[in-house]
Amino acid sequence: MKKYKIIIDTDPGVDDSACLIFALFDKKLDIKLLTTVSGNVKVNTGTRNLLHLLDKFNLKYPVAKGASKALYRISPTAEIVHSKEGMGGYIPPKTVNKDNLLKEDAVEAMYRVLNEGDGDIIPFIFGPHTNIATLLTKHPDIIKKIPKIIFMGAAPYGVPGFPKHVSFNISSDPEAFEIVTKSNIPLVMVPSDMGRNKAYLTEDYVYQMRDMNEVGNFIYQMYKTYWERGYEDKRIATNDTCAYLFLTNPRLFKCKKIEIEVDTKDEPGKTFVTFNKKGHILMTVSVKRKKFLKLMTKKLHEFDNFKLR
Repeated sequence: MKKYKIIIDTDPGVDDSACLIFALFDKKLDIKLLTTVSGNVKVNTGTRNLLHLLDKFNLKYPVAKGASKALYRISPTAEIVHSKEGMGGYIPPKTVNKDNLLKEDAVEAMYRVLNEGDGDIIPFIFGPHTNIATLLTKHPDIIKKIPKIIFMGAAPYGVPGFPKHVSFNISSDPEAFEIVTKSNIPLVMVPSDMGRNKAYLTEDYVYQMRDMNEVGNFIYQMYKTYWERGYEDKRIATNDTCAYLFLTNPRLFKCKKIEIEVDTKDEPGKTFVTFNKKGHILMTVSVKRKKFLKLMTKKLHEFDNFKLR
């Protein structure tokens, strides 16, 4: 089995936390580093949530705390969606085991880990691009060591609750996103439309998770206050999970090459997508919904005999 070496940069966050539960146990992934950034919640809260997940699932991965704000602006959190503590209907403890936390900050840890690789470590960006943009600016020599970057974000089709073509991850730090898109590193963009409109979980599916096993119930506890806004039905978005599954299960997705520009002034975070067969960005445009849900169910049942701490 081919294993993919990756770094996960995240802002946990309900959708990040749910995605991490699957990714951290995926045998196709060799996770070299986990980093946090301010986004869905403040960086201290997100770091606490990540450390708590590792402790609760009895996992050992290095964690480095990253940026507490955007490059040039103070961006709002999404606490109104994820809750103040960031994990929806689940309340994590105030204090956690910090054995996995590195003394290095996220940027320096990324730089070290990528240099230790052979140009085969892929950064995943689940939140704003502040950390990765800072890395590329501070250490431009690292660009040659990054084979590609996979990220969740941008709204080329618009999503309910946001101005057309604006998504939270991009609008939180549009200048950082612009740095990444202009780096000429090959990019894979999984827009928020994937998780919200194509690979979402229905109300019935979410309630079934509650009774599957301990892990399914744990995810349900987060999800039960996380219903998407602006839709007639009750649904849960799987944005970050879609981005992670693109690497391990690419046949689930159809993609097209694009070029993208981001507004940093008039409507910060608004993205403009142009389809171009010579573009350096690969964007997912559809997902095989039935196969996606079947895979999700399979992954959940892999935890049938798992006991949380």
